[in-house]
Amino acid sequence: MLRYFIVHKPFQVLSQFSPVENKNTLKDIFDVPADVYPVGRLDYDSEGLLILTNDGTMNKRLLHPTYAHEREYRVQVDGAISAMAIYQLSKGVTINVDGKNYQTKPSQAIAFENEPAVSERNPPVRFRKNIPTSWIQLILTEGKNRQVRKMTAAVGFPTLRLIRYRIEKLTIGSLESGQLQELSQAEINSALFRK
Repeated sequence: MLRYFIVHKPFQVLSQFSPVENKNTLKDIFDVPADVYPVGRLDYDSEGLLILTNDGTMNKRLLHPTYAHEREYRVQVDGAISAMAIYQLSKGVTINVDGKNYQTKPSQAIAFENEPAVSERNPPVRFRKNIPTSWIQLILTEGKNRQVRKMTAAVGFPTLRLIRYRIEKLTIGSLESGQLQELSQAEINSALFRK
């Protein structure tokens, strides 16, 4: 039987079930069947939406670059982000991928006027009284290794906190960090795959 779960992966949890010494993995947080695995990944220090399933066809359908699925991130950056940086992120920036320069595809980048409603992080981002932070929404259709962090650093605003909020129409919604929700095959297909 095919099973589909969405989870809100906490900060400092590896996107895998196999154990790693001195690091939390999905197995430490989520109780799912043994044949379920993550589709794609989020870095150890990133949070947010992750899909878990035993549907072997989903990985290719969701992750292959030709499908260009939208992924929306809520990103807290160091400093008061400038309009020029938002413009550069939208147009695409040069980052390093596997030792080579790579020009990112155009994205949708918007600065939040107010801090978005996000769950508390444990431990919280280090607060520095004299240095502001900003939140941006970044929507990508590609997923290079640590791409969001590399992009914000390239425009001079290093990432402090990174939350994947949405893949296509599927969002973490009201799921708090460490929570999961099971979806039907019809629900997951409707949310992820355009007709």
